[in-house]
Amino acid sequence: MPKIPNKDGHRPFLISGPCGVESREQILQAASEVSQLPSIQYLRGGIWKPRTRPDSFEGVGEIGLEWMAEAREQTGLRIITEVARASHVEACLKHEFDALWLGARTTVNPFSVQEIADALRGVNVPVFIKNPMVPDLALWLGAVERIMKAGIEQIAVIHRGFSHYGDSIYRYKPMWEIPIAFRTRMPEIPMLCDPSHIAGEVSFIPALSQKAMDLGMEGLMIEVHPNPKQALSDKSQQFTLKDINALLSNLEIRNNSSADEIFVSELVALRSRIDKVDEEIIHLLGKRMRIAEELGEYKKSHGVNILQLERWKEILATRGLLADKVGLTEEFISKYLDQIHKESIRHQTKVMNSRGRNEE
Repeated sequence: MPKIPNKDGHRPFLISGPCGVESREQILQAASEVSQLPSIQYLRGGIWKPRTRPDSFEGVGEIGLEWMAEAREQTGLRIITEVARASHVEACLKHEFDALWLGARTTVNPFSVQEIADALRGVNVPVFIKNPMVPDLALWLGAVERIMKAGIEQIAVIHRGFSHYGDSIYRYKPMWEIPIAFRTRMPEIPMLCDPSHIAGEVSFIPALSQKAMDLGMEGLMIEVHPNPKQALSDKSQQFTLKDINALLSNLEIRNNSSADEIFVSELVALRSRIDKVDEEIIHLLGKRMRIAEELGEYKKSHGVNILQLERWKEILATRGLLADKVGLTEEFISKYLDQIHKESIRHQTKVMNSRGRNEE
C-alpha cells in the first residue's frame, strides 16, 4: 500500500537523497547511505531538473528512472521524484515509482498542474505538492484541489520557501505564516518541510528543521549526497550522511498536547492572559483610528493632503527604536506599522471624501 505521512505517526517522516540523479553509481551509493537512516521513508532524486538559467545541469532524463528502480531493489527504499509535465508522470508510472512530487516551478502554473492532474486520473499513487515559487496561498491550495479532483487520495504538501527580492540569509524566504495559513485552511493535509531549499546552505538546515518540527509539521525532505562538493547541482545545500545523522540525533520532537493536568491548567491561564492583552490591543487600535478620523477632518478643513511623508518617517524611526527596546524584531514592527498606516489612511480617506450637510 502506498505510504504518506500519518498525522498521528512517528515524526519526522523523512524523504532524503541527492538533489539530482547524476549517475548510476552516485544514486546507488546515495541510496545505500540514506537507507541507514532510521526514519527514512523515500529515496528522492531529481530526474528532470528545471533550472533557472540554461547551460546548467538539467538532469539525466529517463535513464535515471531505471537507476532509481535499481536502487529500490538493492535497498528496499520507496522511490520518489519530481514531475513537471504529463510525459514525466507517464514515464514514472511505467517504472512503478512509489510517489511523485510537484515542484515549486510547476505549482505556480495552474495549466501545468492541471496537465499533471489529468495524467494522474485513475492512478493510486501518493502525490506531494511543494508550495509555489511566489508567496501565493491560493495557488498552493488550488494545486492541491486540482490533484484531489483527479481522484488522488493520498496527498501531502511540502514547504520549501518562496522567491523574494532583496537581501536574505536564506536562498528562499521561509515566510512561515503561509504554511501556517495553509494548515488553517486544510488541516487534514500532512505537511513536510524542505529546509535544504529554504537554506541554500547547509549550516542553516538544522535550525530550520527544528522550527518545522516545532510548528507541528509531519516530516522533512532533506538533500543528501555522497560527495556534496562534487554535486552537479545545489552542492552548497546538500548534506553528507554524517551531517544528517547529526541533525536527526539533535532534533527535538515535541508533542502537540499534554495530558498533564497541571500543564493544561497553566496553559489555559497563560492563554487567558494573552486573550486579555489582545482585547486591549484591539480596543487601543480602535481608539487610534478614531483619532485618525479626527486628524482627517482637521487636514480636510485646512486643505492638507492625507499622506505626510516626513511624519511617516518619524513614526517608523521612533517606533522602531521602542520596538527594539522591548524585544520586537525590525521585520515585525515594520509590517505592523505598515498595516496600521494603511488602515489609518483608509479612515482618513473616508473622512476626506465624505460630504457634510453644509456641502450638500
